[in-house]
Amino acid sequence: MTKNTEILGIDISKDVFDVYGCQMGHQSFSNDALGFKSFLKVINKEALVVMEATGYYHYRLAQFLHKNEVQVSVVNPLSVKRFIQMKLAKVKTDKSDAKAICEYGRMNEVPQYTALTEVQAECLQLFRLLDNYLKKRTQTKNKLHGEEVLGIPSKYVYSSLKRDLKHLDKEVKGIEDRLLELVKQDQQSQLTLLKSIPGMGVKTALFLIVITDGFTKFETGSQLCSYVGITPTIRESGSSVRGRSRISKVGNKKLRNLLFLCAFSACKHNEACRELYERLVNKGKSKKLALIAVANKLLKQAFAIARSGRPYDENFVSKLA
Repeated sequence: MTKNTEILGIDISKDVFDVYGCQMGHQSFSNDALGFKSFLKVINKEALVVMEATGYYHYRLAQFLHKNEVQVSVVNPLSVKRFIQMKLAKVKTDKSDAKAICEYGRMNEVPQYTALTEVQAECLQLFRLLDNYLKKRTQTKNKLHGEEVLGIPSKYVYSSLKRDLKHLDKEVKGIEDRLLELVKQDQQSQLTLLKSIPGMGVKTALFLIVITDGFTKFETGSQLCSYVGITPTIRESGSSVRGRSRISKVGNKKLRNLLFLCAFSACKHNEACRELYERLVNKGKSKKLALIAVANKLLKQAFAIARSGRPYDENFVSKLA
């Protein structure tokens, strides 16, 4: 249980954020610089502010409070949702959500928020934009394929799609180059280490370094795997329920997808990963489950190498990962 003098729960949206504390009750503020300053004036500097990770909306307030030496915790929205469900709450409003987040902070040990550096913030923005462009590029490729199947009845439509695809390729290349440039400024050595792992792609290595703050946010490889959401969950109850094991999926979806793609390459070029994959498949496990296990193995290898400062060595990594 948290020991701060007061716990404040915040439910934040695009235009406003609602605050609830046992002492201050409920108040609302505009989600902008003026609202931040007004909120700062009425809170105790020894209070702990708890909010959900809500994409773009929570980021500015969390950064502002951290800069002004207010303790902040950004928690997983799914954890709060399950907490509310356990209480069998029948009312759902911004006010009730802020109160529930406050109670969650009082009842649980919540993580301390660490402000992002300018490099980290830009890298995360770039990854979001990259995701957007990659989805658009896939859609454009599918449309091009559809036009080709039709025999290209409209040359203008086909030419427009080709120009769009060329533009998206250029933008993706520019973002990837900028990401590489930023990470090299602070973490060139770690990038080189991660690239030494057979099956580890440059994009995955970049994203790993950014979201883990150079692998300083986690104490063990298992913690990192839990954060990403590639740890298996067991579904058993009594003698009748025997569900198939599956990954938790409570974590960073973007990184999980990147690691899953890397797992295909690791099965071919990374001996430890290949042995794990073949052993599981030979035991009758599905190929998908075996690939998930490989992704888990690959992530633990990355953690071991980054923390040790030694390049990939098959014998060394097998002892730690």
